[in-house]
Amino acid sequence: MTGRSVLITGGAGYLGAVLSEHLLAAGNRVTVIDNLMYRQHSLFHLCALPAFEFVYGDVRDEGLMRRLIAAADVLVPLAAIVGAPACDRDPWLAEAVNLEAVRLLNRLRSPNQLVVFPTTNSGYGTKSGDVSCTEDTPLAPVSLYGQTKMQAETDLLGSANTISLRLATVFGMSPRMRLDLLVNHFVYAAVKHRYIVIFEKDFRRNYVHIRDVADCFVHCIEHPGHMAGRCYNLGLDAANLTKEQLALKVKEHVPDFCIEFAAFGRDPDRRDYIVSNQRLREAGFEAQRSLGEGIAELLKGYRMLAWGPFENV
Repeated sequence: MTGRSVLITGGAGYLGAVLSEHLLAAGNRVTVIDNLMYRQHSLFHLCALPAFEFVYGDVRDEGLMRRLIAAADVLVPLAAIVGAPACDRDPWLAEAVNLEAVRLLNRLRSPNQLVVFPTTNSGYGTKSGDVSCTEDTPLAPVSLYGQTKMQAETDLLGSANTISLRLATVFGMSPRMRLDLLVNHFVYAAVKHRYIVIFEKDFRRNYVHIRDVADCFVHCIEHPGHMAGRCYNLGLDAANLTKEQLALKVKEHVPDFCIEFAAFGRDPDRRDYIVSNQRLREAGFEAQRSLGEGIAELLKGYRMLAWGPFENV
């Protein structure tokens, strides 16, 4: 069934700009609230669509959020200070947006309103890369970002009618581009600098294409009955890779990419794990877009990118 009214907080960001397209294409009405803190223009292409609406505002504004939530069938809280470095720069803001604003949304909504919440599988922390993490694996986030997202997930799953998606490291092009994500960063380094130095090359991550993430949100909204009340790992099973394996995948597309592995030093992001996506597959959804397809897409997109504006954001 389509035709729901979906409210996306932080919907002008990397994921929201793509998710809004997919939700509209599925026949939903979409309202985005965003404070445009990065001065992005990622939703201009949707403004001609009658089913799309944009509200400039702050997700911590209780009066505004009360009005917007009352008009929605589905709530998608994307607004967040994303990534460990950004959270460490302003811990108060990270706590306020990543956790307290989600608690506000949860308090203002009706139990009949579905919440589909994106969190991160970085909550698995520094688990061994030898055993697959499932949704029942104890959480051990290594950053303030991971801690705030895991706490928000815990609070939401303690309430009715919620679904949490634990996202793998996302890759792919978006109207609001991010270059700090590992696949996006490695490909950017390959085409701009032609070399990269990698610490702790054997640390593993799981990866997923941004449009598979958007498709999964649509799937959750269309099948809440048997999915609500649980969390789901969302990643590509074929992309549980070490950083070395990822770099070599990129080199297949950029043969003159010079890769150096540092014998000394530490990566500030200490995550090391492989992830099982079995629960989500049993719920009827599986990521389809391959890492190779994503790398080819990024190479095409980076030809249009004026160097600099999206770097390290």
